Amino acid sequence: MAVEYHYEKFPPKNLDWQKLIPLIGPASAAIARYGGVLSAIPNPAVLLSPLSTQDAVLSSRIEGTQATMGEVLEYEAMGDEERFSPERRNDILEILNYRKAMIHGVKLLEKLPLCQRVVKEMHSVLLDSVRGKNKTPGEYRLIPNWIGPPGCSIDEAQYIPISANKINHGMSEWEKYMDSDQSDILVQLCIIHAEFEALHPFLDGNGRLGRMIIPLYLYQKNIISSPMFYISAFFERNRDEYYERLNNVSKNDDWTGWCYFCLNAFKSQAEENSAKAAEILSYYNELKENIPQMTRSQYAVKALDWIFGRPVFKNSDFIESSGIPQATARRIIDVLRHKNIVKSVLEASGRRPATYMLNRLLNIAEGHDVF
Repeated sequence: MAVEYHYEKFPPKNLDWQKLIPLIGPASAAIARYGGVLSAIPNPAVLLSPLSTQDAVLSSRIEGTQATMGEVLEYEAMGDEERFSPERRNDILEILNYRKAMIHGVKLLEKLPLCQRVVKEMHSVLLDSVRGKNKTPGEYRLIPNWIGPPGCSIDEAQYIPISANKINHGMSEWEKYMDSDQSDILVQLCIIHAEFEALHPFLDGNGRLGRMIIPLYLYQKNIISSPMFYISAFFERNRDEYYERLNNVSKNDDWTGWCYFCLNAFKSQAEENSAKAAEILSYYNELKENIPQMTRSQYAVKALDWIFGRPVFKNSDFIESSGIPQATARRIIDVLRHKNIVKSVLEASGRRPATYMLNRLLNIAEGHDVF
């Protein structure tokens, strides 16, 4: 029998704080340490771009996509090559939209608080021209939806969200809670995420959007200096428990169990984020010192910054759009290739330019050697 939305039980009234308090301090400390690493990174949007892509890949994978970070970056660099199947191409486009939606949300936060308008606009970007484009992007659903095996009827559903006629009220209560002062910001964020997923206000894209809200909220509350907190890896690794804990909020009113799981996710992911961000910064500083010596060019750091922002790239794009004189750009790439700083993905052939990757950077983002 399907679990139904927890009417009249939001926000939770009886959290077991004795169980949660031992987790709050370690989670807060781990996020603070990550925030310190993040603050030390010049232009984190560029240097941490592979982590942003990886988070988009993993958040989308929770919903069933199969594309890898390497495929997404190769698609961006080389365009719609025939080697991508239609299904894989659709996966990639959804992942790219995830990144675009995050960027749009950050831009909106320059003028607006995190609110329903921001969420709706991000949803429009998320579903633009992809598989969910016919599911009223940017608008709350007007019909029932349910969660279960693909193609199942409502009678076979595992979870039935709030009824369509109560979504506006439910989202208003969600927004009001998000704006309220609570005992602890991290526990509040756990509840914000769970309630959004429980409401399931859109026909598609709810899971991905709910996970985007986490870094945006931490950023809005000045807990981190940039909206780059990559939570999806933990949820993807623990997908079954993630869904079970969310389900138990409505099934058993177990908000404490969800918050316990979510606080552990914050701590674990903050530690992983810190380690990866610090390793990326160390690698960047290593190259910043070495590449000028290797290339003997005043454009060395400019080249490095460009490649960090696009770690899989066509040689022709670097030559034409890096802002470096073309002869110098060609020479810099030759040096980086011969020094094994960049690795060939696809050799030049006829009119097709070579494609390269900054493979060590991508391996840091993945957490092990893939490339």
